[in-house]
Amino acid sequence: MEQLNNSLAARMAERFRGFLPVIVDVETGGFDSERDALLEIAAVAVGMDQEGNLYPHPAVSTHVEPFEGANIDPRALEITGIDPGNPLRGALDERSALDHIFQAVRVAVKQNDCQRAVLVGHNAAFDLGFLNAAVRRVAHKRNPFHPFSCFDTATLSGLAYGQTVLSKAVLAAGFTFDSREAHSAVYDAERTALLFCRIVNRLRTLEVLELERVGAMLPP
Repeated sequence: MEQLNNSLAARMAERFRGFLPVIVDVETGGFDSERDALLEIAAVAVGMDQEGNLYPHPAVSTHVEPFEGANIDPRALEITGIDPGNPLRGALDERSALDHIFQAVRVAVKQNDCQRAVLVGHNAAFDLGFLNAAVRRVAHKRNPFHPFSCFDTATLSGLAYGQTVLSKAVLAAGFTFDSREAHSAVYDAERTALLFCRIVNRLRTLEVLELERVGAMLPP
């Protein structure tokens, strides 16, 4: 069993073809990444223990000031409960917000000997779209994320648990989900990170069992 574990306990740099999975959640003023405001962003990098299992690191997050001319749909604010004009939010402008998130991500990428980060999100195209739009607006030159590749936990949890809604998928994975905390970038990123790690670790367990089965069939 120890030999099997060692064969699967690859370094993070080898597990995802040199990519470091980083869970990202954004809260926004609507669905149009080019026109609607980015209001919150949170990122959770994942680590790997000695047995090859993934676990989430603490979240890095910030509130974001709407860019000049940004559209904010009141219906979106009703869902998120965000007051963009509240001075107590401590919001950063988009450039500073991206610097804050990207610096932490670059450190995690380097610590894991990875080449760059890959965004993980629940309906990941939405989060990646808003992230890339902000990068373009401020002409950011040091984006650590792959520009178009991503891992979508809505798809993964549909495969693993038959659930695509985040709250239901998290519950199916054996975790709690507080609907009162939902639509906070930090909370949703943390729950999504737990979900992603559980699915990947579940797959690894199945790989170990399969190797054990094949090993038992081989001649001594």
